[in-house]
Amino acid sequence: MIRVSPVPTTRRPSRLARAVLVLACVAAVSGCSTMRGWFGGKSESKQAEPNALVEFSPTLTVTPLWSTGVGKGEGELGLRQAPVIDAGRVYAAAVRGGVTALDLQTGQTVWHYTTDVRVSGGPGVGEGLVVVGGLEGEVIALDAASGTEKWRAKVNNEVIAPPAIGQGKVFVRSNDGRVTAFDAATGERRWFWNHDLPNLSIRGNDGPALGPGVLFTGNDDGTVAMLAVADGRPVWSLPVGQAEGRTELDRMADVDGTPVLDNGIVYATSFKRTTAAIDGPSGRPLWGSEHGGAGRPAVAADRVVVTEPTGSVHGLDKQSGGSLWQQPALARRLVTAPAIAGQYAVVGDFQGYVHWLRLDTGAFAARVRAGRDAVTGAPVAAGGIVVVQNVDGRLSAFRAAE
Repeated sequence: MIRVSPVPTTRRPSRLARAVLVLACVAAVSGCSTMRGWFGGKSESKQAEPNALVEFSPTLTVTPLWSTGVGKGEGELGLRQAPVIDAGRVYAAAVRGGVTALDLQTGQTVWHYTTDVRVSGGPGVGEGLVVVGGLEGEVIALDAASGTEKWRAKVNNEVIAPPAIGQGKVFVRSNDGRVTAFDAATGERRWFWNHDLPNLSIRGNDGPALGPGVLFTGNDDGTVAMLAVADGRPVWSLPVGQAEGRTELDRMADVDGTPVLDNGIVYATSFKRTTAAIDGPSGRPLWGSEHGGAGRPAVAADRVVVTEPTGSVHGLDKQSGGSLWQQPALARRLVTAPAIAGQYAVVGDFQGYVHWLRLDTGAFAARVRAGRDAVTGAPVAAGGIVVVQNVDGRLSAFRAAE
């Protein structure tokens, strides 16, 4: 979903207005399963339709483990809600449904936290806490073992990103571009860092990422910044996607997915269809690729997997950024950011399908359906199990075996 001032109503929308509406439709997948007729011409409308699913011979057996609802889902809010797995539990939040902890193997509820807050950001897990954010800027910290509320705080804008927790602090990125650090034990605010927003940006921020003594955050202007954990002092900032173009729509370059820190290297990808590897301590760029998207990258042992706004999934060489493979068959299916599950990359789509792609070639290995509602948040994987959450607030877990 695009953050933009309302477009004046006219008999015939401008090309920019129509493009904004189409991109908003792309994010609000449950309301727009096709874009037929937006631009009028028959050939253009056909090109804008989502790709039909291709047939293939599965090489991987995927077995459903469990499925359960965790509350009323995000619907058309464009939040990209996703669960998190930690220490054998799945933690999930729903806009109207609070926070739920479940056993990863069985799906049985361990605890449930009920609240009147419309939970939109998170959960984030760490240091014995589960932390979520709300559409009114609420920040709620729960005990990870029992679900008991530990503290509450407030920021000035909605929170639709999972908080990062570690090194004695909780880091919350709100939708106005501000990062706020709270004391993990008390909820007292320690510092905040502001970053100006462009006039037009993607809705659906992902959270920051922690490193030793530092915090990495992606920004809506296409940059990644490293902040000092102690006081929020900016150490370096580097563009991943250049905000260039004739219109504000052309200049959209959001780094909207959580940067990934791996062996001292930060990997980040931009809506401008670019991905970068950056030396974490120095901020020195190591390589750049012309493939990428707004969602977070997935980092494997020797490659990085990214999803483009078109729906194409790319495998990039981890050392050079060179293209290893492309899977274009999911074009215009509003594909999620990927997750790594063993030797496979896993993505969801707007019809609730979950796809396993081979990491070595990008070929389809398996496909299952997690209900009929869209999966917009990235899948999560641990111990051979993949869990997805759809926009109706339903969690589904699968186990894959060759």
